[in-house]
Amino acid sequence: MVDKLVKKANASMLVGSSSWREQFAEAITVQAGEEGDDEDEEGGEEKLPSCMDYVMHFITVFWKVLFAFVPPTDVLMGYPTFVVSIFAIGVVTAVIGDTASHVGCTIGLKDTVTAIGFVALGTSVPDTFASKVAAQQDPYADASVGNVTGSNAVNVFLGIGIAWTMAAIFHNAKGNDFKVLPGNLAFSVTLFCVEAVVAIAVMMIRRSPRIGGELGGPKVSKILTTSFLVFLWIFYVLMSTLEAYNLIPSLSS
Repeated sequence: MVDKLVKKANASMLVGSSSWREQFAEAITVQAGEEGDDEDEEGGEEKLPSCMDYVMHFITVFWKVLFAFVPPTDVLMGYPTFVVSIFAIGVVTAVIGDTASHVGCTIGLKDTVTAIGFVALGTSVPDTFASKVAAQQDPYADASVGNVTGSNAVNVFLGIGIAWTMAAIFHNAKGNDFKVLPGNLAFSVTLFCVEAVVAIAVMMIRRSPRIGGELGGPKVSKILTTSFLVFLWIFYVLMSTLEAYNLIPSLSS
């Protein structure tokens, strides 16, 4: 067990690549999942990729090849990798935002509904997998829970703050006033805060040893907690959508 943990720690410290050839080779190669790595360490035999590994590879191969163009981490101590990665993320974000807006316009959805539904769901998937990995590797699962608040803090304080600051400076230099209409932001934020308090209360209740812990525990507790949290998300999207289309009264009215 100690050798296994040391091996994983060394692998996490040596994440990177030395050449574009190595990056493209890894991008087009189907690799076995984590379960195959565990069995490889225990049985001494290399496991071939499963059917799901092939499916996930063909789904993500475009993005793997695309981001293989990012400079290797060994070039100039990794600084070009960081700069190019940030630029690529910005370009992909802009494309996704415009695509979501066009899709919403095509099917008749408002931008607010598209944002809290499709865009938010897509951008939260990486956080979901990050929380899953953190919950498996952290003995107290603090990193997986902290990722929720940390991710939303970055989205609000940096994602909105920097963009609005740049827009305000630009419009001020042009002699114009930069104004942003609130829309249904007050309703969505209020509803989100209420549900966040409820979710925190559920997690505090789950900490009781009789229930089984914050994450995991007995099967009944896991199913009930998961169903309730999924219901909170569906309820939030549903109520925000009804308010956006003026089917229910908003806070401003």
